Amino acid sequence: MNQVSSFQNCSNCVMGKFCLPLGLTAEEMKKIDQLTNKKYRLKKGEEIYRQGDVFKSLFSIRYGSFKTEHLLNDGRSQIIGFHLPGEILGLDGIGNNYHESNAVTLEDSEVCVMKFSELESLSQHIPSFNQHFHRIMSREITQDHRHQLTLGSHNAEEKLACFFLKLYERLTARGLTTNEFNLAMGREEIGSYLGLQIETISRTLSKFSHAGLIEVHHKHIKLLDVVGLTQLAN
Repeated sequence: MNQVSSFQNCSNCVMGKFCLPLGLTAEEMKKIDQLTNKKYRLKKGEEIYRQGDVFKSLFSIRYGSFKTEHLLNDGRSQIIGFHLPGEILGLDGIGNNYHESNAVTLEDSEVCVMKFSELESLSQHIPSFNQHFHRIMSREITQDHRHQLTLGSHNAEEKLACFFLKLYERLTARGLTTNEFNLAMGREEIGSYLGLQIETISRTLSKFSHAGLIEVHHKHIKLLDVVGLTQLAN
């Protein structure tokens, strides 16, 4: 993990629309730039924090992607999330002051570091920033609830269709895709996230391909029938 010596301010970052509220004044933007004046670049497979680490900072993803995983008592790991540019890592540490998961890069990535004590202080002086931060936390909770619903009430085909549609939606919002994209995560990681065996993932991908819903070339996915996937996802 290497600290970046020269970098783009929040006011000029293309991901700012996800991290920051609209309508900030020049003075408010200057204060936020000071809050995020430390950035790190990480290679694929590096960790920004580990389960059990003391919570001190939040991390906004500038580019690249991460997975968060929870280590079980028997040594296995359970993937609990995939995270894209503009999203915030480390929210799991706010409640108990320690991180409850590992955050690991899926590819070469860069993050902006926000010391939480300074973020809290700044939020008291910029109401719109405080409200936006609460919206981010609420969105995270909602996504977790939807994922739990998917795990508990959907079969394998419905789970994988939901996964592709949600990823497509998130990538499109960031201007990173149209209807095709390269998966940063492997099939085993997708299986861990969805509660499915890797054989089930492979078999379902083949079924989707034969049905004309998607086109698969290794990690490259092309969505051929978004309407059909949506109907399948129920």
